[in-house]
Amino acid sequence: MGGSVSQSSLRQSPASFRKRLAGAVHASRTAITSREALRGFLVSAVAGVFLALIGAFGSGEGPIIVRLAYWVGLCLAGTVVGTIVSQLIGREGRADERPWLYGSLTVVGVTLPFTVVVWLVSELAFHGAPRLAALPVYLGPVFIVTAAMTGLNFLVQRRPPETHAAPAGAPAPRFLDRLPPRLRGAELFAVEAEDHYLRLHTSRGQDLILMRLSDAIAELEGIEGAQTHRSWWVARAAVEDAKRGDGRATLTLKGSVEAPVSRAYAKALREAGWF
Repeated sequence: MGGSVSQSSLRQSPASFRKRLAGAVHASRTAITSREALRGFLVSAVAGVFLALIGAFGSGEGPIIVRLAYWVGLCLAGTVVGTIVSQLIGREGRADERPWLYGSLTVVGVTLPFTVVVWLVSELAFHGAPRLAALPVYLGPVFIVTAAMTGLNFLVQRRPPETHAAPAGAPAPRFLDRLPPRLRGAELFAVEAEDHYLRLHTSRGQDLILMRLSDAIAELEGIEGAQTHRSWWVARAAVEDAKRGDGRATLTLKGSVEAPVSRAYAKALREAGWF
């Protein structure tokens, strides 16, 4: 009965709702099979092998084959749950400006339901039948492992803060109003942090303004670009060339400006086609 009501309600819902629902389902499936997710599965599998080898949380008494199946299986299952939860929490780019809040919500969102899964699997594997009184015992270990895996995947899959081109007819980015009078109307190539100031690289020269880089990036939304280094934001249209050496990359911009690319952001920028 409940199922028929749900199907009826879905058939009668507006087309826009059904489209958003279908999009959400597709996004979740795509997220699990994306390159970033596959990298996360690899990290989880390696972590599972490590936990099995050290006999984490008292599992060392079991045979190594059982431990490997147990830990690798749980870590991979946790990655699937974590990917779905993180997609639900961070869809539409809401997590970009608050990654630590996003990570915390992901840990909580995974820990609560996955504790039940771990309890059920562990009790069946090591005790023969689930003991309801033992359920709270699993909460702490699951939280610890989930937090560690979330942090590890965050570092491995770290992406630079990005800004996006504005749609047609949208107002100019707020940051352009901060340009000194002599730079107004110039093409902005890059923004470089220098102590408490920002050096503006433009087609009309350079100047300094007092502002934090993180605040500037928030106001640069409307220009396609990305933070390439902890001290640099670069407009994508300004990139003319790129060179690599000693494990580092450098972007050559219009006006002969050279912007560094940090190791933390190099992989993501390379995959996005920046160089």
